[in-house]
Amino acid sequence: MATTTELQPIDRLEEKVKQLVGMIESLRADRTKALDTAARLERDLDAAATRITELEAHASETAALREEREKIRHRVVEIISHIDMLKL
Repeated sequence: MATTTELQPIDRLEEKVKQLVGMIESLRADRTKALDTAARLERDLDAAATRITELEAHASETAALREEREKIRHRVVEIISHIDMLKL
């Protein structure tokens, strides 16, 4: 009976070690998943930053084209007014 009593602490220790090993494996899997997610999010962030830069360039180009259109419109109005003054 002394042998059974002496083995109980060892059995409990073995069980705790197995639980710890399982926990470590689970934590490693979670860490790997978190690193994969972080890498994906970083790629998404880089893509979004690139897209924002492109959109800002397009917005600037659009503003320049609108300004040019207004200048042309003003010139056309001036030309029409000159033609009207000629009474052709």
